Amino acid sequence: MQRTIILKYFTNLTEIQKKQFEQLYDLYVLWNAQINVVSRKDIDLLFERHVLHSLGIAKVMEFKPGTKVLDVGTGGGFPGIPLAILFPESTFHLVDSIGKKIKVVNEVASALGLTNVKAEHERAEKINDRYHFIVSRAVTEFPVFYNWIYRKILKDNFNDLPNGILYLKGGDLQEEFGNHYAKATFYNLKDYFTEEFFDTKKVVHYKLGFV
Repeated sequence: MQRTIILKYFTNLTEIQKKQFEQLYDLYVLWNAQINVVSRKDIDLLFERHVLHSLGIAKVMEFKPGTKVLDVGTGGGFPGIPLAILFPESTFHLVDSIGKKIKVVNEVASALGLTNVKAEHERAEKINDRYHFIVSRAVTEFPVFYNWIYRKILKDNFNDLPNGILYLKGGDLQEEFGNHYAKATFYNLKDYFTEEFFDTKKVVHYKLGFV
């Protein structure tokens, strides 16, 4: 069953976390029928293509308690909601420029009892706070994304990777990243997950702790 795919790769979940992940499918089916945040063809593959994909970031790095994370262009809550379940002692600020999507995020977070999630209808450029990490799932070309957020990184490093961007992206990225390519570290998700969907998917870490 699709929802058991999380337990396949994350074996140390608490009972609360297991229950929260279990609830995701029914919650997204409910809200997706009202506000389309996941494509119709993907809803049956929600756990593989959205939840597990979001958790690819957790295979690259585990957020330590007290980490502040901004999720830009979160849509229906990805990758922020799955990461917030997995890292309850870190805080997640989920933003999107489409208000109805943030309504879904708030409803899902409330139903799951997530107290470490703040969702806001706002453009990334307008956010004034700073964070240890900024996460996103391919909302735009990387150079554009970089210009939105590069001044929003905290200086205090205490995680295993330096503060910066953790970006979920697929395909050949050398041309897209341009001058940024040499400064980025690319992690292939096929090294962590065996499903064919992840064959071309990557997590990109881009250090920004110097800002």
